[in-house]
Amino acid sequence: MIEKYEFSGEDFKVMMQFGSWKIGFLKYSDRFSEFKQLERHLRTDEAFILLDGKAVLYTENERCEMKKCTLYNIPKGVWHHIVVSRDATVMVVENADTSAENTEKRKIN
Repeated sequence: MIEKYEFSGEDFKVMMQFGSWKIGFLKYSDRFSEFKQLERHLRTDEAFILLDGKAVLYTENERCEMKKCTLYNIPKGVWHHIVVSRDATVMVVENADTSAENTEKRKIN
C-alpha cells in the first residue's frame, strides 16, 4: 500500500510521523519571508532538503544558499532560521517531540 501526502498551503505542516521522527513541508509564509528571528531545538537536530524554488539557511555565523536535493543538517542547540522564495518547497525532518517546549526563539534587530 502506498500512502500519499500533499501540501499546497503556506508555512510549515507536518505530513507524517513515524516512530520518533516527523516529516513536514515548509513553504513560503510571513515568518519564512525574511531573516528576523532565530530558533534552536534543544533535543534534536533538524534536517532540510530544498525540493523547489530558492532557500537560504542562516545560523548566527553563516549564510548558506541551499541547493536542490541536498540535505542540510542543523545540529541540536544551533541557532538557525530559513528564508524561502514564494515558489519554494522544503522538506523538514526532525524528532517527533520537537515543540515549543523544547525550542527557544530569539528576535533579530
